[in-house]
Amino acid sequence: MKASTALTPSSIDLNDGWVFHNPTGPFAMLTGETKPSMEVTLPHDAMRDTDRTPDAPLGAASGYYSSGAWTYERDLIAKPEWSGGWVALEIDGAASNARVFINGALAGARPNGYSRFWVEIGPYLRFDRPNSIRIEVRSHKDSRWYSGAGLYRGVKLHVAGEIHIAADGLVVSTPDVYQARAVVEVSTSVVNKSNLVKTIQLVTSLSDSSGVQIAAQATPVSLMPGQTIPVRQRIFLNDPELWSLESPNLYRATVTLNDGETHLHTRTSKFGIRQVRVDSSKGLRLNGVSLKLRGACVHLDNGPLGSVSHKSAELRRIKKLKDAGFNSIRISHNPAGQALLEACDEIGMLVINEAFDMWTHEKSEFDYALHFNEWWERDIESMVMGSVNHPSVIMYSIGNEILELGVASGANMNRLLTEKVRALDPTRLVTNGINTLLTIDLKAILGAAGGLNSFMGAAAQGGGDAKAPGSAIADGMNRIAKSSFVSSAIEEICATLDVTGYNYADARYEVDVEAYPDRVIFGSETFPTSIAANWELVNAYPQVIGDFTWTGWDYLGEAGIGGHAYAEDPTAKVGFGREFPYLAAYCGDIDITGHRRPASYYREIVFGLRSEPYIAVQRPNHYSHTRVAASAWAWSDSISSWSWSGYEDQPVKVEVYSDADEVELLVNNRSVGKCLVGVERAKMAVFDTVYEAGTILAIAYENGVESGRTQLVSALGETVMKLNAEVQETALLPNDLVYINISLTDGSGVLVPNKDMPVSLSLSGSAELVGYCSADPKTEERFDASTRTTFDGRALAVIRVRDSGEFAVTAQATGFDPQVLTINAR
Repeated sequence: MKASTALTPSSIDLNDGWVFHNPTGPFAMLTGETKPSMEVTLPHDAMRDTDRTPDAPLGAASGYYSSGAWTYERDLIAKPEWSGGWVALEIDGAASNARVFINGALAGARPNGYSRFWVEIGPYLRFDRPNSIRIEVRSHKDSRWYSGAGLYRGVKLHVAGEIHIAADGLVVSTPDVYQARAVVEVSTSVVNKSNLVKTIQLVTSLSDSSGVQIAAQATPVSLMPGQTIPVRQRIFLNDPELWSLESPNLYRATVTLNDGETHLHTRTSKFGIRQVRVDSSKGLRLNGVSLKLRGACVHLDNGPLGSVSHKSAELRRIKKLKDAGFNSIRISHNPAGQALLEACDEIGMLVINEAFDMWTHEKSEFDYALHFNEWWERDIESMVMGSVNHPSVIMYSIGNEILELGVASGANMNRLLTEKVRALDPTRLVTNGINTLLTIDLKAILGAAGGLNSFMGAAAQGGGDAKAPGSAIADGMNRIAKSSFVSSAIEEICATLDVTGYNYADARYEVDVEAYPDRVIFGSETFPTSIAANWELVNAYPQVIGDFTWTGWDYLGEAGIGGHAYAEDPTAKVGFGREFPYLAAYCGDIDITGHRRPASYYREIVFGLRSEPYIAVQRPNHYSHTRVAASAWAWSDSISSWSWSGYEDQPVKVEVYSDADEVELLVNNRSVGKCLVGVERAKMAVFDTVYEAGTILAIAYENGVESGRTQLVSALGETVMKLNAEVQETALLPNDLVYINISLTDGSGVLVPNKDMPVSLSLSGSAELVGYCSADPKTEERFDASTRTTFDGRALAVIRVRDSGEFAVTAQATGFDPQVLTINAR
């Protein structure tokens, strides 16, 4: 016990000092084989800076990136007092098929690239010289979107003595919550690795957001040799500050183990006091207040950073999603990293955390289905234990569009997964994102029904659903979704879940309300064009608790599913994924730079959060073109601009989004006319006019009375280049990120969207450029380059602070004076 009592427990980020390279062969030292290496700071995406090629194995699905193998290495000095204690690495995510070697010995592995996992490394350490940590990752045709690769979420080192708190051993819950009082239950798993019986003191203290201690409780704990034992404490708080979307109040629990005067170990965790309830008559309630989930599906990547999950990036992303009207996100289709969950806790965003995109049936050639049977329980444990102290997490999803749900083995696995989650965390809801089309034997049904046309007519029960999206695929999926075949196929699955999630099956809502009145449902994945009709149903029925659009934030991979193909473009590929060099999906309400697209403002009007109308203008260069193969994920090819130099006196189509009855459009104070809202699309009026520079004004009328107006003005005069920093915090610390917006505008700040050009950046001072991009979904430019071509007049640079002090960003473009932006990191 001497070593453990002398040890100073610690938990530190182990994100610097790594060397990164492709793996070498087993005889590299003999043959002299070497691979280029570079120093990297975690989190780091190994795939982002590789070459994209048209013949990449997964094509558009991966954004034309290829798979590969990568090695991360660093040294670790092990202190003598660590001997005999507990030393572990906490790896928040390593994509994928990670193996952890300590001094050449395999210490741990994890095939799932999204799972957080722990590796105890103490037995492999040497205390007389530096230790080698090597983490190998392998990625090969294992994802149907851009997954990134490597140590993209970061690593922590934990050190403690023989008696310590277990990995994920601190769980805080709030089983009873009232306005005047709350019960906080703290469960701590204590490990005794020694060969002695020990009685120690466990002290738990609770502090508020300002750090003031508000409660404490001490408990003696007797431990047998080699035993791990849970210690539960119930602490009562008067007048608690509840965690909510409007006031995301956070507390901190600190658990300390003491042996007399000797401090053994301390763990802390933030938590929130809140209550979530759901039923079919009152819907979803947070702290007793009913709410509807204004939801966004979100993939893991952070645009120009690749798959890197950095706290600064996640805070920015969640804040922008919330500002756009969303109050909830569905992590698609994998567990979230800790940085993202912390951002949701702090900003006030509800989370559905999702476990898997597949179970035993693969969707890519070498995906997680190969490992599911062996690893699913450990990966469920990882997701739940990584979520349990985060008040933002209200629901777990055990799958997305699982292929085997319609057969007995799938229904059985659905039950096993659900009960596993409930055993680990009985305080949260369980759901599954069901694609009803995948639950039935469509081939057999079509044969029995006499073909597709006969089946579709029967399934529609007398006709199409007028509220269905306009595209053929969406209409077809909805007709099948509400059929009796689907009702039968999903009955056991839905009965197992707390909440049923439907992917692209909004036609089932009214069917379920009538046939299954106790079933609580929501749109776990919906087409962006469906939101107006869907939101009517959400508001009409208490048991329909929300809608999650695909997607809230644009992402890499599934390249071009929201893009626009025109018959006049002979290079355009028609299909789900688009031709090289498409990179982004281009279906997000918010693009990869964090800029809101027109669909976002339309959604805000549908949600009832925006009263004034919004103007979007379809690109005039495509006015006479024939749009082909526009998917159900595609919005109109429009931006909010009235600056179209070179298109004077040319025809142009103008969209006005409004909740009013009709809209009048004026160009330079001349009325184009009035148009009823909802003719082409709900809450939209569409005008054909002619472009002329100046001002375009939209006036909305409700019952003949003006209810709101908005306008756009044209950019005039000389175009200038501007740099603007989104500094999120007054004090910038080393490793914080700063986002720099580069824009082309006129002298008064009006954006110039059609004079795009390359802009080169250089830095001086203690900072580095870690990502540079535009929102262009079709580009061969790289995120690690220092030159980027603007898109619709904008680009975005991401700067990492290396140290305190000033740094400067200089932007240069042909025909412009250099622009310098100085930032003080203090």
